[in-house]
Amino acid sequence: MTNQIKTFVLLALLSGLFIVLGSAMGGRTGLIIAFAFSLIMTFGSYWFSDSIVLRMNNARELSPTESPALYRMVEQLAIEANIPRPKLYLIEDPVPNAFATGRNPEHGVVAVTAGLIKLLNPDEIKGVIAHEIAHIKNRDILVQSVAVVIGSSIVAIANMMQWAAIFGVGSSNGENRNGSFLGSLLMIILAPIAASIIQMAISRSREYMADATGASLTHNPLALASALHKIDAYSRNAHSTALNPATESLYIINPFSGRSIASLFSTHPATEDRIRKLEELNRRP
Repeated sequence: MTNQIKTFVLLALLSGLFIVLGSAMGGRTGLIIAFAFSLIMTFGSYWFSDSIVLRMNNARELSPTESPALYRMVEQLAIEANIPRPKLYLIEDPVPNAFATGRNPEHGVVAVTAGLIKLLNPDEIKGVIAHEIAHIKNRDILVQSVAVVIGSSIVAIANMMQWAAIFGVGSSNGENRNGSFLGSLLMIILAPIAASIIQMAISRSREYMADATGASLTHNPLALASALHKIDAYSRNAHSTALNPATESLYIINPFSGRSIASLFSTHPATEDRIRKLEELNRRP
């Protein structure tokens, strides 16, 4: 229950930030519009967050005939986790990574990149898939997907405010206009940072839990530890052009961790800490 309350508060903060941005952009009218839009976004993202996130990353559904071994792996792990078999999607990107989405276990989706299949061995791939299925089993995927959709909208509105400030859209009164410009400038800078921090708070604690649950599904914590090490090392030296930065909190490893600015507000705990915890799990009798 504590985690559910925390999640509700964090999502409320994201929606509140959305409303404040609308108010700063359009006064009372903007506040009313932003409030209505935040309600639509919250409930709409509940039903459509999976399809939105998949489109944002150009993912396509894999058929059983395209990758039968991967399909069997997903099916076996879903049985082990006692959830329906998730749909399987592929992202044509050489950077290894994976994420899960969907509003509940009955609508779960696991997406993997082409790079993940190419770089990792079968045990490591199984460890990654188990981690994503753990997110579905633990019901993390809805809140993370909703946070991504609302966070992306906040960044979009901040960008709109930036252009409005550049072209001088606002009050015709000089003093009010200057004050509005300064307020808008602060919101343009701070809103995306605040959205990232809130998404970070939602995501970080859930990664440790998914690591532990995934390791219990495969009974092989070291396979997931090895996979995390390889994915992290690759991501630091190769930047994806296909993956959407707005969805970084969903991935098993932040695909943009090699970028200094992105790492300041990383949605994931340090990979070294995750590997250490998995090694500790492996040493337990």
